[in-house]
This record gives sequence, C-alpha cells and structure tokens, in this order.
Amino acid sequence: MSTAPLNAIRRTKIVATLGPASDREGVLEAMLEAGVDVVRLNFSHGAADDHRQRLARVREIAARLGKSVAALGDLQGPKIRIARFAEGAVTLEEGASFILDMALDSDAGDAARVGCDYKTLAADVAVGDRLLLDDGRLVLEVSAIRGQEVHTTVIVGGKLSNNKGINKQGGGLSAAALTDKDKADLETAVAIGVDYLAVSFPRSAADMQEARRLLGEAGKKIGLVAKVERAEAVADPETLDGIILASEAVMVARGDLGVEIGDAQLIGVQKRMIKRARSLNRAVITATQMMESMIESPLPTRA
Repeated sequence: MSTAPLNAIRRTKIVATLGPASDREGVLEAMLEAGVDVVRLNFSHGAADDHRQRLARVREIAARLGKSVAALGDLQGPKIRIARFAEGAVTLEEGASFILDMALDSDAGDAARVGCDYKTLAADVAVGDRLLLDDGRLVLEVSAIRGQEVHTTVIVGGKLSNNKGINKQGGGLSAAALTDKDKADLETAVAIGVDYLAVSFPRSAADMQEARRLLGEAGKKIGLVAKVERAEAVADPETLDGIILASEAVMVARGDLGVEIGDAQLIGVQKRMIKRARSLNRAVITATQMMESMIESPLPTRA
C-alpha cells in the first residue's frame, strides 16, 4: 500500500474562530499544534483589547512552535434584527398575523408585534415578500405595509426570542455593507496587525473597494476576504466576478447565503463559486456548519 510522502503539502487549510473557550489554559496551544492555519477574530463579539490579547498570544505560541499562523479579522456587517420581547420570547402560530413595527419600543414586543433595529425595512419590502427569521426557522409573508409597520402572516411558526436576525428571501435589503462599527473595528484590525480582513454582506465590488480605501496606507498589506452571503452577490456572473477580483480571497458564507437563496440552490452556487474563484487565482474559504455533526458524533456522518 502506498503512503503519502513525508513532505506532502496539505492544500486544505483550517480556519478556527477564537473566543472564550480558546482562552482557557492550554487550549490555544493545542489548537495550533493540531494544525490550525488561520485564527479568526470575530468582531461581532468582544472588545478591542480582547482581540489584541488573543492575537498576541497566537503570535507568541506560533513563534515558539515554529509555525506560520495567519490572523483573519471578521467584521460584523449590517445585522438586521428584530428587537426584544417583554417576556423574552413568544411562540408564533402558523396562519397568525404578526407585525414588525419600526416605531415600537425596543423592549415591548409581544405575540402580536415586535420592534426592529432596521428602520428602513418598510421601504425595502413589498406585499408578497417572504421574511426569514432566526436563520430561516420562521417564515413570515408580507401582507401589508402601513407607515412604519410591516404586517405579515406566519407561514412557518415556532418560538421567536430576542434579537433574532431577519433575511429577505431572494435578497434586496439595502443596508450598507460597512457600518460605523465596522469602520471602527477596521481601524482596530489594522492597529493589532491582522493579515486578512473579512467584509460581511458585500453586494458588489464597490463594497470591497470601499474597504480597501478605508484600510489606507497603514493597512495596504492586509488581504481582503469577501464574505459572500447576499443573494445579490451571486445573482449574475458579472457581479460575483467583480467581488472576487476586488478581493484576495472569498468566503462561501453558507449560513446567511443559504437562508437568502435556499438550501436547494446553495450547493450548486457553492461549487460554482469555488470553481470560479480558483480560476481567477483567489483563495476560497467554505464556512458555516462545516463540522456541525461532529459536535455530537466524533466521526463524520453521511450528511
């Protein structure tokens, strides 16, 4: 039986997200020893000092182990979410009416309505549109728009709790890719010395070019990663090519992208993105639930 040469290059790399669990004594060193190639700093959580300290530990441990480990800063992007419920959560029944009310107090939600932190939602939707909440677990169909209220009918019900995300099936929400928080986090990423910066929810090459401009001279060596997770980004080959060419790498962000275009379309789109990025000489990261089943099963499942 033939064996692989000892000097064989592992072409598939491993990206691991750092957080409180990896802060425990010995965990980060074990991760790097096990073969992590890139550490991800998730700017959706934690303060600037948290990310600075984690990256400093990565650099120290990697140097001691004689390993080359890159750092990827991941910007949060525009998180479009419902507000909060007075009781913490409600259960929406199929066929019931439910209102997304932009004028409602952020803590006053109930089984009939809830506030929303995206104040232009009413302008971005039309009657018949479907809104997917909590990563698609609940589905609402828009029945009417009255001022700042989006009236819906529950198509797929279930438990809905505070601050869950909203996606529009097929895409079309107009939120900018780079928020004020992202711009502040971008400055932090440059200051602490990340190697790559991931931009969430780009709609076109222009979003990546804006991030490049904001990096400026201080961040000119930082590679940009486009997190492709909007339906608009994969709507036509020209738009996708523009995003790929404006970046050093692309990420197939299967969570939000799958919600917007549907799981049935996701696998084909994922394969086309990987093939196209490779043909354009760009690196590709496939992300979200890559090893989800192994949380419960130590061996990969057929899924």
